[in-house]
Amino acid sequence: MMHEFKGIDHVQLAAPKNCEDKTRHFYEDILGMEEIPKPEKLRVRGGVWFQCGIHEVHIGVQEDFHPAKKAHPGFEVKNVLELGAHLKAQGIEIKVDETRNDVTRFFVNDPFGNRLEFLEWN
Repeated sequence: MMHEFKGIDHVQLAAPKNCEDKTRHFYEDILGMEEIPKPEKLRVRGGVWFQCGIHEVHIGVQEDFHPAKKAHPGFEVKNVLELGAHLKAQGIEIKVDETRNDVTRFFVNDPFGNRLEFLEWN
């Protein structure tokens, strides 16, 4: 084969129509991700894009939206327990998963019910 995978450029998550204000509040104000501009031709579709380390998280509008309850992105976080405490203080429910010894991790739902994982390797 002549091609080579270099990594993941972005993760796309779906959200319902008119999601932009809630999206910005959660991903930018609460999680601390920086919003990045969408290309002009894509702005008419709605949604919001964010920078996450060297990757991007795209929240796109889906007409017949259903949240991803099992499929999810896993975000590697330095000081993940501090993030967990911050999210709890914001009233966000956290589901801690202690099934692995090599990682500290928990799950939350975004405002639309999409599952998100936050982890830190031990």
